[in-house]
Amino acid sequence: MEADNLNAIGLHPEKSKELADLLNDLLANYSTFYQNTRGYHWNISGDKFFELHVKFEELYNDLFVKIDEVAERILTLGHVPQHKFTDYLNNSKLPESDQVTDGRKAIEEILMAFKTLLAKQRHILVVSAEINDEGTNAQMSDYIREQEKLVWMYSAYLRK
Repeated sequence: MEADNLNAIGLHPEKSKELADLLNDLLANYSTFYQNTRGYHWNISGDKFFELHVKFEELYNDLFVKIDEVAERILTLGHVPQHKFTDYLNNSKLPESDQVTDGRKAIEEILMAFKTLLAKQRHILVVSAEINDEGTNAQMSDYIREQEKLVWMYSAYLRK
């Protein structure tokens, strides 16, 4: 394909749009997960309060960074990131969490969220590889590697 038919970063415009749509879907799921995690942090109680309160804060801070990175990747691809909570709630596969005070329940919900995110990111990885989008590919690979380790750690916590 000639360079004239490519976008500013050298990718096919229609394929970039498809990828941006997938990233917007991921953004919606990340945003819902972020808000759920803030709720876990705020509302956790019980004998594991101190350790879980800190872990949930670490998690939502990481999610905050990833939300920004995903939105910026959408912009880099030449498209617009969604930003309305109504869009997030309409597009997210992750449900809003009710007030969760129980640490085990919060961690179970976190593990289900990671399962959803990992599947979405693996799909994005396939699409980004097909169009030689190394930027998105590297981003998703990094997220997958980090989150697989978190799944292991949160799962180990539940096994006590």
